[in-house]
Order: sequence, then C-alpha cells, then structure tokens
Amino acid sequence: MIIRPTLRFLVAHPAHFLALGLGTGLAPVAPGTAGTLLGFPIYSLLAAWLAPLELLAAIGGMFALGIWACGATGRAMGIPDHSAMNWDEVVAFLLILMVTPPGLGWQAFAFFAFRFFDVVKPPPIRYFDRTIKGGFGVMFDDIVAAFYTLLAMAIVKQLFF
Repeated sequence: MIIRPTLRFLVAHPAHFLALGLGTGLAPVAPGTAGTLLGFPIYSLLAAWLAPLELLAAIGGMFALGIWACGATGRAMGIPDHSAMNWDEVVAFLLILMVTPPGLGWQAFAFFAFRFFDVVKPPPIRYFDRTIKGGFGVMFDDIVAAFYTLLAMAIVKQLFF
C-alpha cells in the first residue's frame, strides 16, 4: 500500500521527519526544490559553528542517517524513493555549498545546476537511480548529481573567471 505523506506521517517516526527534509517534503509542489533550499540555512548554521573537516564529517553523518531514514520511510510509504523524501537533496546540496565560491551568483548557479542534474539525471545518475535500491540508492544518486554540479562549477570558473 502506498502512503501519501501527511503531517501525521511526518511526526509519526524520526526517520520520516528526517527523510521528508524536516517537513519540506510535504511541499505541495517541487519538494526536491524545497529540500534543496533547506540546505542554505542548514549550511549557514553548520558553517558558523564547525571547521571545514568537522562540517564534512557532519555531512557524512547526515548521509549515513539519510540511508537509514530514507530506507525506513520508503518502506513505510510503499515507494522506495518517494518524491516527498528529500533529505538526499539536502545532504547533497550541503556538500556542494562546502566548495561553492562565495557570492550570490555562485550560490544561484550551484542551486540551479544541482536541480538540473537531479531532475534530468544524465548518465550515470539515471542508472544509479534505477539500479541501487534502498536508502543508500536514494542518497547516492544525489551525491553523483552533486559531483556533476561541482564539475560544472569548476568548468565555468576555469573558462570565465
């Protein structure tokens, strides 16, 4: 049976709350975009308190928690990678923000490039999305989309700056 996420579902289990991006997964449209936007304030808070290696370790911990939370929530919802589960976008975007050059322009580029790669899923992202199942699969394809985003930023920076 497929469950449609509600506020009651969100707060029924800590895994649901996390997998649904602290509630942003309940957005009626574009929950992946809402989760990506959540990355901005989370990054600002963490970067203010943590050194870069500590921040990277925290993101690694959030990735591991996401494997658990997305796996459990996917099973509860009846869809392994339901669109409301957006913790994968949050974590991948935090990783991107760690190396995004300062400035609103670069942040906007990072945001739109990541959303593009996450939605379009060019190879091998689509392959990983379809073949790696469970919580790890949910989290991993977004890390590959983050890599594509970082690569695109590096190319743009090299060519134009």
